Amino acid sequence: LLRGLAVLNAVYNGCHDLKSIGEFTGTTRSTTHRLVTVLVEQRYLRHVPTQGYQLGAKLIEFGARALESTSLYEIAQPVLQRLARYTLDTVHLGIVEGDEVLYLEKINSQRGLEMRSRPGHRMPLAITGIGKALILNRTEEEWRTLFKTCGDETKLGAFIQNMRRYATSGFAFDLEENEPTIRCVAAPVYNARDEIVAAISVASTTTYMSLARLEELAPYVKSCAEEISAELGWGKHVRKDK
Repeated sequence: LLRGLAVLNAVYNGCHDLKSIGEFTGTTRSTTHRLVTVLVEQRYLRHVPTQGYQLGAKLIEFGARALESTSLYEIAQPVLQRLARYTLDTVHLGIVEGDEVLYLEKINSQRGLEMRSRPGHRMPLAITGIGKALILNRTEEEWRTLFKTCGDETKLGAFIQNMRRYATSGFAFDLEENEPTIRCVAAPVYNARDEIVAAISVASTTTYMSLARLEELAPYVKSCAEEISAELGWGKHVRKDK
């Protein structure tokens, strides 16, 4: 890993051929060639005939994702804080990482309740409210595939039916599917290209989160998500169903 990172650092610092990369990293030509080949295959580097080795598209993707996540976090903070004050419940911000939701932020409940989620924690997309919100724009086939990785297949039909309703309404529920006695309402955050880039959620125990309260909170959670989306360049005119 360290040698691979050293190669990337060499190219970043202007080394564009095997000889100069090897001199920069202190590796033999054969080792340098092997490392560079793997990095090209994985799109961390690319080879341009007249220019040699250049940083690849994968690094651009990583950089864009890091920038997006950083700005997203900063933009979302005041909205999340307001949502937490209004509901007194646990509030989350999360993004997609593979077939899981990665939690970027958690504001603890003011009711003295503690949940296992935390920033940096990952959970399955298909059985969490925030995860479902993150995949509202996916196809039904993708929903099925994601559910089969973590859910009870006997409940697949009900899951798909609920996802259809959530996709129409623009918000999603976790009805104790992920954790007994915990319910959650979540909504997606869009960017200027109308892509879901994050989701926010409000969660609490069934004592405080009745089914009726879930329905009552849903429009407000959705409006908070839309407020964050607007700051990312999204406009309601983009989605005619909203």
